[in-house]
Amino acid sequence: MNTQIAPEILTYLAPLEGAVANLADTWHPEDPAYRADVYRQTMTSLSYAYFMYFYADAEHPDWAPLWNPVYTLQPNPDDIYIQSPIRGDLIYRVSGNRGTCKILSFTTQAALSGTVDAMPVPNGHNEIDCDDFGIKLGEDFEIVFSAVRPAGYKGHWAPLHPAARGMYLRYRMYDWNHETDPQLAIECLSPVGHKKRYKPEEITHRIEEMAKFPARKTKLYYPMQNGVKERVGFNIFEPVRYPGALVKQTYWPACFQLAADEALIIETEIPNRAPYWNIQLNDPYFNALEYVYRLSSTNGAMATLSSDGKYRGVIALTDPGVPNWLDPAGYMEGGIYGRWYDCDSEPVPTIKRVKLADLRRHLPADTPIITAPQRAEELRVRVRACQRRRRW
Repeated sequence: MNTQIAPEILTYLAPLEGAVANLADTWHPEDPAYRADVYRQTMTSLSYAYFMYFYADAEHPDWAPLWNPVYTLQPNPDDIYIQSPIRGDLIYRVSGNRGTCKILSFTTQAALSGTVDAMPVPNGHNEIDCDDFGIKLGEDFEIVFSAVRPAGYKGHWAPLHPAARGMYLRYRMYDWNHETDPQLAIECLSPVGHKKRYKPEEITHRIEEMAKFPARKTKLYYPMQNGVKERVGFNIFEPVRYPGALVKQTYWPACFQLAADEALIIETEIPNRAPYWNIQLNDPYFNALEYVYRLSSTNGAMATLSSDGKYRGVIALTDPGVPNWLDPAGYMEGGIYGRWYDCDSEPVPTIKRVKLADLRRHLPADTPIITAPQRAEELRVRVRACQRRRRW
């Protein structure tokens, strides 16, 4: 065998510079703090790219991390995302127990984001969730995915697009303390051989693809957040539905901006039927802010509503001593993402920018005071609840 392998691994990692070049698409490309953050973001994407290219293959599938508190390119803090390579001409069985999480959904695509330079159109996209099959909370189940239903099979079946090359799952928890995650397995039912050892040229090719992955991700996602800022500016919500996202879900993104002595008050009505809603803060590069040890998100199970039934959240750099503090983790600008899922209305929240010293003048008079010990306990409960989840 006459395989040529470069003497330095950095030869194959050169495409990482593409992610750094994407600094040009950030809000302050000359800011050294932005550069450092993008370096960190690049390492985050590179680390989970290993799972994309080396952990499993379509003939030997297995669940690997996608987005979570470590791989932070805009996960919903209530969701854990996992993925596996698949192929549209093979037959797969997903089995296990649903757990008691709010949503367990399955999405198949022709390519998962970051694995190709341009997402294919059409994307061989298909999405189902356990509710579509009537699979109840805590129930054991199996679902077969294939291009056509196997002869004689009477169980749960989902069509698999011939172009499908990846499947990702999200499982959404509302009450982090008391709901349980699913237990899941994926197997290929088509006849396949043993999992083979990679050839040297296959390894170097996959390393090069890993190195391209961070730039592909930021090239795809920076414009999503930048677009909101360009269209409506700061501190204004712009409701949107995204192709490839949950079909029952409307997002309400915004770009936030405040000074150290200011607070942002987010106010919204809550739909009469609201099986799920949430709100989270992101950094300026479309990463979810730290949400295990920071109160940077909340949802309908965690939030405290005002006496008039409205939700009022407060973004401030320091604890404002009121319910629903959204901690921006030291960032004075970034993104906000809210979600209405399967709600009977979709109100558009508002943002009011006020001086932190005057905050209570802009809130209902009966807004409770949250003391430092109460806040510390709120955070302790959050940390324990999040750490009990399977995150990777």
